[in-house]
Amino acid sequence: MKTPPDFSDINALFINCTLKKSPEQSHTEGLMNVAMDIMRAEGAGVTYIRLADFDIPVGLAPDMRDQGASKDDWPEVFDKILQADIVVIGTPIWLGEKSSIATKLIERMYGMSARTNDKGQYIYYGKTGGCVITGNEDGVKHCAMGILYGLQHLGFSIPPQADCGWIGEAGPGPSYLDKESGAKRNAFTNRNTTFMTYNLLHMAKMLKAVGGYPAYGNSREDWDDGTRWNFENPEYR
Repeated sequence: MKTPPDFSDINALFINCTLKKSPEQSHTEGLMNVAMDIMRAEGAGVTYIRLADFDIPVGLAPDMRDQGASKDDWPEVFDKILQADIVVIGTPIWLGEKSSIATKLIERMYGMSARTNDKGQYIYYGKTGGCVITGNEDGVKHCAMGILYGLQHLGFSIPPQADCGWIGEAGPGPSYLDKESGAKRNAFTNRNTTFMTYNLLHMAKMLKAVGGYPAYGNSREDWDDGTRWNFENPEYR
């Protein structure tokens, strides 16, 4: 057997976008725990938060107190994102969509996306993204599609099969942590959650090993300074 990879230099941030504040039970947290336990067992650093536990208004400003909000915990959450190599967004399904809190998270991340790293690239370059979806109605792939698109558009790298989920029967019924659901024994969900977790770790490890993406051809700062690499357009001459 080959020596397993060393993931001890990888840090992951799991953001649960349940509508419930701690310590109320979250079924989404239940499935996120499967991925977090694997990462911890592999030696990776894991941080977990519920966004509902923070006072974060809607908006796109880096700090909405500058726009009149009485409080904004977003700078604290954004700092956690900056420190992470992997960001995993978890959400329940409501009316076939990701939660309103998940939408707010992505919007607030979008508000910071024009910032650049020390290479002049957009700030999320070099980070890896994935998502975890739970519910007792259809919508796992639909929610994952929107979340993963949003993450990659902001600059995150998305590995193969970077999502996992569990849903019960259509309509009111047991949720992930309910014993009668049998969710923890669901082979499909367990396999996909495991594959997702390792794919996230592998992607993050590869990006860290090479220092992220080269800045050739994708540096906003170089573009603004007039660098065009091999782009040819008479309008820019």
